[in-house]
Amino acid sequence: MANNGLKLTILFLFIITYEYCSTHVKLPTFTNTSTRSTYLIKDVFILAGQSNMAGRGGVIDKTWDGIIPPEVKPRPGKILRLGSDLTWEDAHEPLHIDIDVNKTCGVGPGMAFANAVLRGDPRRFRVVGLVPCAIGGSGIGEWSRGGRLYDGLAHRAAAAVEGGGEIRAVLWFQGERDTLNISDAELYKERLRKLFIDLRTDLKSPLLPIIQVALASGEGPYIELVRKAQHEINLPNVVTVDAKGLLLQPDGLHLSTNAQVQVGKMLAHAMLRSRCSSR
Repeated sequence: MANNGLKLTILFLFIITYEYCSTHVKLPTFTNTSTRSTYLIKDVFILAGQSNMAGRGGVIDKTWDGIIPPEVKPRPGKILRLGSDLTWEDAHEPLHIDIDVNKTCGVGPGMAFANAVLRGDPRRFRVVGLVPCAIGGSGIGEWSRGGRLYDGLAHRAAAAVEGGGEIRAVLWFQGERDTLNISDAELYKERLRKLFIDLRTDLKSPLLPIIQVALASGEGPYIELVRKAQHEINLPNVVTVDAKGLLLQPDGLHLSTNAQVQVGKMLAHAMLRSRCSSR
């Protein structure tokens, strides 16, 4: 009888504890793919710049062909994106569909980058969070501190780390617009340098890794002047990969899908092999 009484007491305590935990303790969800789920974000990457970062791979006559190479396929629960509503969701192309809303988005370098980083060092990079911020047709002057695009990036970057995680790098692909006139091309180096310094200051990361892509094309005749400025940026933890010579779309300006995959892999390689991957 005493044993039965003890068992009943233990059962009663178990039920009370279970009921309390069910109503008062909220456990985090890491695998649910709902846009409102809470994810454990360990490695956050900011994607910024203009159309070739936003992605025009596979876009012809304002229509995306929908072709997804193996290198950019989704990895639910492993590669996430921060949507325009500042919630995390499983990432898939087009990454910038709700960010660069005035253009038709296709394949960019972001998904290829994330997949390559996860394959290259799966023990270090367990969950990758991508933060799309690129806007097609934007010049470097529009990214200056206090402007709409800069402030939007800073706001999204802050939201990205609210629930945990750390910004590991900014991936930057921009400059095509600044090839249109000699004045913008000549000012490009100083404007870009100031942008990188301002971002590091405002994101409170003085040595934040920045990996930029040197132009493959441009909207005007001063492509080589802007490319020279990009290669001459001399700041610690700024790495440049070069897209020159990669296959372009028929418009002669935007990278093809396969070229975007190559750029993503180059960005990942730079992240993995340089000091940018150290913590």
